[in-house]
Amino acid sequence: MRHYDEILAIAAERKGGVEATLSHVHRPKSPEELETIPEDRWLSEMARHIFQTGLSWGTVDKKWPGIEEAFHGFDVARIAHMSEDWFDDLLKDTRIIRSGAKVRAIQENAEFILRVHNERGGFAHVIATWPAETYMDLLDWLKKDGARLGGNTGAYMLRMMGRDGFMLTHDVVARLIAEGVIDKAPTSKAARRAVQEAFNTWRAQSGETFNRISSVLAQSIDA
Repeated sequence: MRHYDEILAIAAERKGGVEATLSHVHRPKSPEELETIPEDRWLSEMARHIFQTGLSWGTVDKKWPGIEEAFHGFDVARIAHMSEDWFDDLLKDTRIIRSGAKVRAIQENAEFILRVHNERGGFAHVIATWPAETYMDLLDWLKKDGARLGGNTGAYMLRMMGRDGFMLTHDVVARLIAEGVIDKAPTSKAARRAVQEAFNTWRAQSGETFNRISSVLAQSIDA
């Protein structure tokens, strides 16, 4: 596979220079910053991405103040212990996007966060201290133990919360295929391990964040 600098050069040629290629990439938060994020904000961001599936961001953004209100600011303990009466009331509440499966997933994620809090010293602590070298395992953990956090949902949630990570978008997967890392979207353990190793190599070569490497890979592909 190509050295990171070669892929950056491809992206820069397409985008009008290195500065233009890198200018819009957000700086991830430090582990110390991540650890200060309250658990209700993690649940809120999970919920935002769960509600967004199949809808436009504009629809979700418009309803978001009402959703926050209906879920009592995403109080983790309160939602984890949601009664069936509250669940039924939410499905009638016009402030939210009324999907029983999505509301149940939010409750299950509240249970997940609460369990991690009790067993591992805090959800934010686990996210903040998870080694970058095994980031793919973090995504797999969210998918396995959380609800509706598979695909790119968990990765987008982490990105929005400030955790450094890579996104396996269509363009990123296309670049990984072009570099011979994988031959299709990575679903097997072997393929996902190969993706992690490739990103670890590019990170070692460049000293860049996964956020930036992921962006560069995506921009190196013709749209």
